[in-house]
Amino acid sequence: MSIRTILFDLDGTLIDTNELIIASFFHTFKQYNLQFTREEIIEFNGPPLVDTFKAIDSEKADSMVQTYRSHNMKEHDNYVKVFPYVIETLEQLKRNGFKLGVVTTKMRSGVEKGLATTKLTAYFDTVITLDDVKNPKPHAEPVYKAMEELLAEQHSTLMIGDNAHDIEAGKNAGVQTAGVAWSFKGKERLLQYEPTFMLEDMRDLLSLTGV
Repeated sequence: MSIRTILFDLDGTLIDTNELIIASFFHTFKQYNLQFTREEIIEFNGPPLVDTFKAIDSEKADSMVQTYRSHNMKEHDNYVKVFPYVIETLEQLKRNGFKLGVVTTKMRSGVEKGLATTKLTAYFDTVITLDDVKNPKPHAEPVYKAMEELLAEQHSTLMIGDNAHDIEAGKNAGVQTAGVAWSFKGKERLLQYEPTFMLEDMRDLLSLTGV
């Protein structure tokens, strides 16, 4: 059966927050006298912040998360922009009756700020954040929760993202998956996780869904 429900990761998929994320990590590490290269920081992009910082320093992790988020929110609007063709594609999907959702590992406050800044809020029928689940991606729970709210079925649902945990979450939930070629970690890295589809740009989603 054809795709009728589309779930999107947010950062790195719909909106370009890559440089904001890097700047926020650099700022945090500077405060704690830690040294990481840009390449190392890119690898931190994706999993929940608390997991990343706990792996670095379990005792200071909570404090580091707060430092990161404070800088991230303060500088947010100076960095964040929507990726090419996202708005046009979402408009066409919405016009054609697709159910659209966001499934992210970010906290709701940051998600709502990102959607508002890029004027994407109105396109989505549900938004599942880190605050809404016990088990974030790559666990299937966030995908299941979005599907439940949208009354979606596995065989007609697609999960799209720029990171391995997006693809794994979709697979764990038994839905189709799509990687995005503009992934900050590179298209080839994402292909290793064998998504059902690979989008070269967002407009590929229109031909994929028959719009």
